[in-house]
Amino acid sequence: MSFNFEEFPILETQRLALVPLEDAHKGDLFRLFTLREVTAYFPVIPITAENDLLTMISYFKQQFSDRSGIRWGIAIKGQQNIIGTIGFSTISAQHKGSIVYALLPDHQRKGIITEALDAVLQFGFTNLQLRRIEAEVMPGNTASEQLLEKTGFSYEGLLQQWMCWHGQYTDIKMYSLLRNKNFILAADNPL
Repeated sequence: MSFNFEEFPILETQRLALVPLEDAHKGDLFRLFTLREVTAYFPVIPITAENDLLTMISYFKQQFSDRSGIRWGIAIKGQQNIIGTIGFSTISAQHKGSIVYALLPDHQRKGIITEALDAVLQFGFTNLQLRRIEAEVMPGNTASEQLLEKTGFSYEGLLQQWMCWHGQYTDIKMYSLLRNKNFILAADNPL
């Protein structure tokens, strides 16, 4: 099944709704991306006012329009507030995508990102027809490493000076999940 990027996909899990990020979410995103606990391992341009998030939301919408990325807001079903984000910061059509996620500390360690990640991985492999999903993790972010390994990602190695963040070159740990190797879709498993 191929995805045509005409209408933003809303994904639902048992507890969550993964929804498009809208201007009305700027307050929720401001709270998320100004917490040191969230941004310690998440490279975000410094944010000083809620309206700074309008540029970020516009960027996410443009990525979707360009078919180069897709970012969902994570909401508890039945609630309007966004408690996190998840999605692909980059997409190479029918090849690979780079996964990224962030969650408010009050909601961490409750299986929320695991649940959202499963839905996004299914979407990536099924609808976007990706063969490979990558995750870049800053050294020291053991919670993210544990989550990825629990979800089936494999550690590939350390990419030295992979990105420049706050004026300093930073190493990145690369993780990957491959369709049909680590992640078997029901359609690929003819039992």
